[in-house]
Amino acid sequence: MDSDNSRDEVVRFRERLGLPGIIDVHTHFMPERVLRKVWAYFDSAGPLIGREWPITYRRDEEGRLALLRSFGVRRFTSMVYPHKPKMAAWLNGWAADFAARVPDCLHTATFFPEKGVERYVQEAVEAGARVFKSHLQVGAYDANDPLLDPVWGLLAEAGIPVVTHCGSGPAAGKYTGPAPVGRLLSRHPRLRLVVAHMGMPEYADFLALAAAYPQVRLDTTMAFTDFSEEFTPFPAAERGRLADLGDRILLGTDFPNIPYPYAHQLHALERLGLGDDWLRAVCHDNAGELFGV
Repeated sequence: MDSDNSRDEVVRFRERLGLPGIIDVHTHFMPERVLRKVWAYFDSAGPLIGREWPITYRRDEEGRLALLRSFGVRRFTSMVYPHKPKMAAWLNGWAADFAARVPDCLHTATFFPEKGVERYVQEAVEAGARVFKSHLQVGAYDANDPLLDPVWGLLAEAGIPVVTHCGSGPAAGKYTGPAPVGRLLSRHPRLRLVVAHMGMPEYADFLALAAAYPQVRLDTTMAFTDFSEEFTPFPAAERGRLADLGDRILLGTDFPNIPYPYAHQLHALERLGLGDDWLRAVCHDNAGELFGV
């Protein structure tokens, strides 16, 4: 399916629900040379991927921005993340500049367990960061690293959401899974943690954490799609919990790094059969409330 057809489908989806737009909390904009390396990794089906993964929206930055806007995406993020020390502060500088020139992007920042992390996270907060990204799989670090404890406390106090790839999909990492996140939340119960990918494949465990901690949310990134259902199907027994937590589930897509059209993520949510009010909340209202949009 080409992007024009996908755009038309997204517009029809929005119009049917009467949505003023879509808020996507999990999109990737990053320095071009970093993004090219990410795409090269996907192209190689690297060990954290392990399967063919074509990039549907492989185009330049302006082309990607134009596409999102044509879909009616009102707010989105620039999910950046370091895979080694001495990278996060540089990414934060880039993301701050990006947000300044792209006002519909929520100012995004990141961190890594390293000397000076509390200082540069504080600087990002003071500069207006509205959401952070923590990638425990790619970064290969423990959320409970003592270097990060003041960072989690700072972000919990500030009420700034942290989108965290903490599930063990598409491949398990040393520090992924619900147990480390449970330990983190026991120390910082007010942390606005957004579990990326619905916690795939440990869906039930992360839904249980969300039920236990009122500030925990989950994003839908790649969940319920044909691509993910083939290998990590969402358990049918947990569908009722999706309805119960409908005010804390946020649309995420992983645009542009997805192996299918953007509209497919929306249709995957629609076919869950949880109703139009649930879809409106997930695709717009919940994130609108969280970010004051």
